[in-house]
Amino acid sequence: MPVNERLRRAFHRSGLDIGGLAEASGVSTKSVERWIAGSTPHPRTRYRVAAILQEDESYLWPGAVDGASLAGAELVATYPRRSDVPRHLWTELLRAAERDVCLLAYAGLWLTEEHADWMPTLAAKARAGARVRLLLGAPDGAQLAARDSEYQIGGGVAGRAAAVTAYYQQQMPPEVEIRLHDTPLYNSIYRFDDELLVNAHVYGILAAHTPVMHFRRMDGAYFHTYVESYERVWASARPLAGREQT
Repeated sequence: MPVNERLRRAFHRSGLDIGGLAEASGVSTKSVERWIAGSTPHPRTRYRVAAILQEDESYLWPGAVDGASLAGAELVATYPRRSDVPRHLWTELLRAAERDVCLLAYAGLWLTEEHADWMPTLAAKARAGARVRLLLGAPDGAQLAARDSEYQIGGGVAGRAAAVTAYYQQQMPPEVEIRLHDTPLYNSIYRFDDELLVNAHVYGILAAHTPVMHFRRMDGAYFHTYVESYERVWASARPLAGREQT
């Protein structure tokens, strides 16, 4: 059997040795050695080991996990309108995030206006070492002009984008990365580590009245699609003038 290199690397990254992983998993060192050599543990043990190593079962043992079942499990909840998302969920997910907080929107001004904890918590996360990235619409871009025309609100979208950009510019520490994009926005994306809230956009209807999907990364079938989209926009966007960017 081929060596399970993914498992071996995962437990080394976690700081554990074979004995430490065996103790944490409640098995013998011989069992861990067999896993590294290519054997597959029982489902309950796989789940426990994946949790200890903070990896997905499907990554550690790709041949043993039902991908279709995991893909379906990624969808946590759906809401017919953004206004139907439980109000507390946005800030709860933000408070729980430790590694990645990513926002992709044209403005998202409602987050700063309706959630008093949003700005200070976002700043605190960045100062504590999380990577915080904000992708906002370029107020002078063609896409915001097109969205204004679609909504027929006479420059309101560009005005909101300019306002929220200035607000983040003033309130966020330099650790927060901000870029301006001029891409068609099919979805607004809000990432909190392994959780995603995706606000679908529907032609002619304000985003507050369109569906939101809540995903939690399992095998990544849904999750990675939106993360890849985010990274493509990030790569094409321009850093906000006057901020230190990494």
